[in-house]
Amino acid sequence: MQSLKEYKINFFNFVNQENAKLALLLNLIEPKSGGVLLAGKRGTGKSTLLRAFCDMLRQLKIPSVLLPMNSTEEAVLGGIDIEETIKTGKRVFQKGLLSRANRGFLIVEDINLFPQDILSIVFEVQAREENIIEREGITLREPAQFQIIATMNPEEADFSSHFLDRFGMCVIMDEVRDKDKKVEILKLNALDECHFTEQHQLFRKILKYKEFIKKVKVSDEIKEFIANLILNEAVSGHRGDIYLYYASKAFAAYREEETVTEEHVKAVAHLVLNHRRRAIEPEPEEKKHEQEHETDSSNNSENRQEQKDREQKTPLSQSQESHDGKSQSIPSSEKEEIFPIGEKFKVKRFIFKKDRIVRQTTGRRTKTKTKGRGGRYVRSLMQKRPDIAIDATLRAAAPFQKLRAMKDNVVIFDDDLRYKEKERRMSHNVIFVVDGSGSMGVEQRMKATKGAVLSLLIDCYKKRDKVAMIVFRKDKAEILLPLTSSVELALKRLREIPTGGKTPLSAGLMEAYKLMKITHFKYPENRLLILIITDGKPNVSLSDKPVLEELKSVCFMLKDFPLTDFIVIDTEKKDKFMKMDLAIEIAEWLQATYHSIDSLKSESLLNIVKTHKG
Repeated sequence: MQSLKEYKINFFNFVNQENAKLALLLNLIEPKSGGVLLAGKRGTGKSTLLRAFCDMLRQLKIPSVLLPMNSTEEAVLGGIDIEETIKTGKRVFQKGLLSRANRGFLIVEDINLFPQDILSIVFEVQAREENIIEREGITLREPAQFQIIATMNPEEADFSSHFLDRFGMCVIMDEVRDKDKKVEILKLNALDECHFTEQHQLFRKILKYKEFIKKVKVSDEIKEFIANLILNEAVSGHRGDIYLYYASKAFAAYREEETVTEEHVKAVAHLVLNHRRRAIEPEPEEKKHEQEHETDSSNNSENRQEQKDREQKTPLSQSQESHDGKSQSIPSSEKEEIFPIGEKFKVKRFIFKKDRIVRQTTGRRTKTKTKGRGGRYVRSLMQKRPDIAIDATLRAAAPFQKLRAMKDNVVIFDDDLRYKEKERRMSHNVIFVVDGSGSMGVEQRMKATKGAVLSLLIDCYKKRDKVAMIVFRKDKAEILLPLTSSVELALKRLREIPTGGKTPLSAGLMEAYKLMKITHFKYPENRLLILIITDGKPNVSLSDKPVLEELKSVCFMLKDFPLTDFIVIDTEKKDKFMKMDLAIEIAEWLQATYHSIDSLKSESLLNIVKTHKG
């Protein structure tokens, strides 16, 4: 951070970080540019620049409201002013932070550390441009047109890609490595006082730009250029187009030019697209040649396997068409092989629906209502709980104090009492159902699968989940690891998983069902998460039914199990001409979330920061 003494550093003399300063200025000139997210490691000047920007807003008489990290829903949206309500005997509304930020900026530091429910409220009100209050006898609608200026350190916590897309611009703030600039920062901090002459000149220019932008025109050719640029960058959604349009107008006004040109669009495109790009960078030639060689080898191996399958004349299509007796298609190699664990990665955040059960629990995964005194106070209730909500009780009693004829004391009746509803995060009991059949050995899929399982195990450890592991192969399924909190033990079992034999997927699900029943009996309030990791090529049934018919009936039996979420992770290669996509159908039958191994990987801003620096 450049300095903690904000009076010494103003927006004008802030050293380096020209992209961040430009993004903030463009949002001042054209508020429809969508706000700014300043992302960077600690010590890069994010907070100092933000304070300098807020000081400039104050002098320009533009509202700026800081959103504290411990803000309650009532503080954000607004509620009853207890003091005025007691005086008048009528409910008097007190504006929330979002209403006070109208026609200005909402300032959020360390936005990735904020509770998701508070951020959801903030972005919902911002999108609607109106704060609607329906609570405690109050019905009110207030304008809330504001832009969000936020900071975050990607190393401290993930940030939802959904929220990330809401920002018009994102700037990666790097450390200052230039010696001359570091000397300049030292000299600036050594000053006894700050000179504001240049800053006042900047204020006059900003007011001039805000008027000038009304004259700026955007031709149809430029609009088409923006659309093509967005398509070429593989950006999803429409926010990128809209924010780039307004940012280009603002930059033209900043340059005092009445017509937006392609140069204006290109100058600000990186600010708008930094956090939206999904394009894949071309691979180095050497790596490409290595992959081509590996692909040729794996294709030869796969061709030999297909030839062996043709010789045995029992293709999967025949088994699905016959519908009689046990199906035994795609005979998998009976040879066992133990693959090493592949590369681990950061798993994206799983979001599960909240239930209404009040629990006594701990953990770090899903929010739940809690019985105890611990947890975060989220709202008040009339139903009895351990803690009285003093604020809500006073609000309920305030309108009646005149009638109760008390001057110096507040009179509270039993009917006024309100209680705190609290929530905290809970852990899950996670059951891994892993495919260990021979088809998982083709192109070393099992190596990548083990890497994915390891990544998920690390995520479970961080969320304080208990884990169990089931492997199905040959003609049966077995529990390799009963429910445990030991990730080390789970890792040991993961290393030992062999590959080979047929694919008894129904047996794997039935074994999971038995374990689910035992676990639910022991921990009736705990939620279950079933992770099914397979290439979706079953070829063994437990009964006389055809494979897929039996599998479908098993899935239908599992999907309604109480307090259970399912995730299907598809390991099948999707770049081959012959693909079955049966894992997608299995996910539909289970009403599960579907992922490929690649889609499990977190699209975090930390990766963007690393790419930017590298």
